[in-house]
Amino acid sequence: MKRSPWRYLWSAQDIRRKLLITLLILLIYRLAAHVPVPGANKEAIEAILARGGAGGNLLGLLDLLSGGTVSNFSVLAMGVYPYITAQIILQLLVPIIPAWQQRMKDDPREGQKWMERWTLILAVPMAALQAIGQINIFNSFSPGVPIISNFGFATAANTLNTLTVVISMTAGTMFAIWLGELISEFGVRNQGLSIIIFAGIVARIPANLLSVFANREYLIPTIAIVLLVLVGTIFAIVFVQQGRRNIPVMYPGRRMGNRMSMPVKGTLPLMVNMAGMIPLIFAQSLLTFPAIIASFFISSPVEWIKNTAISVQNIFGGNSNAYWILYFLMVVGFTFFYTNVLFQQQNYGDNLKKVGARIPGVSPGQPTQRYLNRVLSRITLPGALFLGIVAILPWLLSLIFPFISGSSALLITSAGLLIVVGVVRDLFFNIEAELKLHGYDDAVLIR
Repeated sequence: MKRSPWRYLWSAQDIRRKLLITLLILLIYRLAAHVPVPGANKEAIEAILARGGAGGNLLGLLDLLSGGTVSNFSVLAMGVYPYITAQIILQLLVPIIPAWQQRMKDDPREGQKWMERWTLILAVPMAALQAIGQINIFNSFSPGVPIISNFGFATAANTLNTLTVVISMTAGTMFAIWLGELISEFGVRNQGLSIIIFAGIVARIPANLLSVFANREYLIPTIAIVLLVLVGTIFAIVFVQQGRRNIPVMYPGRRMGNRMSMPVKGTLPLMVNMAGMIPLIFAQSLLTFPAIIASFFISSPVEWIKNTAISVQNIFGGNSNAYWILYFLMVVGFTFFYTNVLFQQQNYGDNLKKVGARIPGVSPGQPTQRYLNRVLSRITLPGALFLGIVAILPWLLSLIFPFISGSSALLITSAGLLIVVGVVRDLFFNIEAELKLHGYDDAVLIR
């Protein structure tokens, strides 16, 4: 009978050591998540989250990406989000700047190392700028009780206080990135930052469970809906994330003496959802921006400016039907955009031509790239629609079941659920590959 390699998970010394190191680093991260920023007013943050609207939605998104540290406003309040922002910026700039694009084409491996190095460098100023912007925005959402008092550069005392806060938050972000790199190097390979975010999201589930059980009037139907929605959504995410379109590819045969062997048949898998959860972050960040700008003009003495600001905040504050419809459309649009950016960087047409491979019936080079672009556009459509539906699922649930909160039915946000499922799936395949690499493969035992 076959024995799974997973039965050797704990007995494999190297893998056990990597798992223990990963758990230790996560413990350090969660302990550091409770170190507060100097002078932070935690009660003001809790008040913004409780009010909801544009401020609550933005804080919820940042709290998700920081692993729940924004609600504590710790030195890790920005988590690894500045690193993710820097990574996205560089990915978007590569197709625009010819020199960078050529660097990635000439040597993809060295180009990737160059990209990682500059992502880390760019994360430092991004963290400092985000710390200043984040505190200013939070203070605008809580004018009566500021998050950080005396924040600014008006006086020498204020400047010293501001520099202390910004430096501590930037250092916290770089510390979180460093912990993620340690996990990738000494723990679970190539998943450090994902596991850091994953741990923070999972840590918030018990509190969401308590909110589900707080609805005693509809306790039984609420629990049933939560289980059905959660299981169904997880199954759908796994199903879509596993979706592939295998393109047949013919690779040239090897030379054997004076003759060539037969061509080798292979496949080029194209993912249905290549963009992951990045379109959700793009769409939500962009949609909350008008409401954030409008919040600065609500107290304007000019009547029409005040009314316009209130209308904008009502539309983009996260509580209107128009917000959720726009959210769906933007997620679908950003999915196509980001997928195209990532796919163009891989440049399959030229890479297949260099190794002498070709798709049957398609000329090598640019015709191959155009053919793959058409195929990818068709298979991205169901993936984009799926991401859009997952994004607005809390709103759909609140329309169907008014007695429960849509976000409570998922226990975590839509983007958070995509991250959790994706990280668990990648972690499963990563550990299984490690087990097989160390010789713990499926074995057929005869009794």
